[in-house]
Amino acid sequence: MTYNLRRRALVPAAIVAALALAGCTSTTSSGSGSSAAASGPVTVWVMGDSAKKFDELVAPFTKDTGIQVKTVAIPWDSIDQKMTTAVASGDGPDVLQIGLSKLRTFADTGALMTLDQAALADYPNLASSRFLPGIAGDATAVGGKVVSVPWISDTRVLFYRSDILTAAGISQPPATWDQLRTDAKKLAGRGTGQYGYYIPQWDSALPVQMTWAYGGDIVDSSGAVDFGTDAFGKAVDLYTGLYADGSVPTASDFDQTQGFVSGSTPMVVSGPYLAAAIKEAAPDLDGKWAVAQLPEATTSTALLAGSNLGVWGKTEHKDAALKLLDFLAQKDTQLSWYSINGDLPTVTEALSDSSLTSDQLVKVYAASLASAKILPLVPNWDGGTGKALLDALNSIALQGTDKATALATLESATKGQSVN
Repeated sequence: MTYNLRRRALVPAAIVAALALAGCTSTTSSGSGSSAAASGPVTVWVMGDSAKKFDELVAPFTKDTGIQVKTVAIPWDSIDQKMTTAVASGDGPDVLQIGLSKLRTFADTGALMTLDQAALADYPNLASSRFLPGIAGDATAVGGKVVSVPWISDTRVLFYRSDILTAAGISQPPATWDQLRTDAKKLAGRGTGQYGYYIPQWDSALPVQMTWAYGGDIVDSSGAVDFGTDAFGKAVDLYTGLYADGSVPTASDFDQTQGFVSGSTPMVVSGPYLAAAIKEAAPDLDGKWAVAQLPEATTSTALLAGSNLGVWGKTEHKDAALKLLDFLAQKDTQLSWYSINGDLPTVTEALSDSSLTSDQLVKVYAASLASAKILPLVPNWDGGTGKALLDALNSIALQGTDKATALATLESATKGQSVN
């Protein structure tokens, strides 16, 4: 995925330090024309619990090419340590899934192959023009150096229980954050254990999206992280105000899917993966929930998330790895993956296919993707800037820390962080 919002991420290990100790550098295989380079086998690190589904996806590739694919499932909260170990030893996979929030961190190791136009010339499905606008380019490169190709796209929309909102006299999903806050407070008044909205306490993207909604950003014109803007201040008030209203649960281990299915939290901002989880957990809710684009303040900008694929710089199977990437970027392969795993395509032709555009959910996802933005590519977002951001906001909302004190701590913790 990705920028991963499916579960809380652990603080990344010192990947760059391990690189320095190991003397690992990004290199292409000197035997790129050899039999091994062309025939594999190819080891792929796939994130989460989708390894068996990935095996199903690539079975036709192996049948057509004879190239064996070895899929290794890596838990989202283990990837940093796995990457650190691989960088230190120089022994990594041939291909790895890279969540967008990890792109800068992984690129800074120097362990990924450069995937510029020259490297991909023989793989037409990997041409940048085939992918959704905004996904190829800034979302695949760090410092102007392309180190990944798009794999799956992801964005954020508002999930809402239309049956519960209607019963409460709310005829439409909230179009603004002010209206969402009002509606959430009303829904929380249904009784003990009932809320109006859910804030995942591990979701560092949500307050950034709220800042975007108020017309601001968390980086200044020079690329430096800046939490001192009026827009961010308004986002903080919105985020903490939902807690102050009693509209969101305070338990850190609250289950997002179960809360939505039970109706205790009938609104939440999440990604397409939640739709798949709802359908699996409660098919009887069909027709009782829907999605809408994010509420706005002065604007509405959603998160561009998802995952890319990178190639290990020292792979001995360069050509086989690139053939696999080329296969994964085919229209039919992308549509198959959506069918198998519920992940949105990154290839424009696939996302605009009638088999997807006929789905009302996908229509909303596509509209959201059209104006979505990636999180700032600062080093170690999950364990650095993103963690400091959540620490500050949660300390205000859950521990009663003074806002000015919490934000001063945030400014201090992120001083000097930049996308440059």
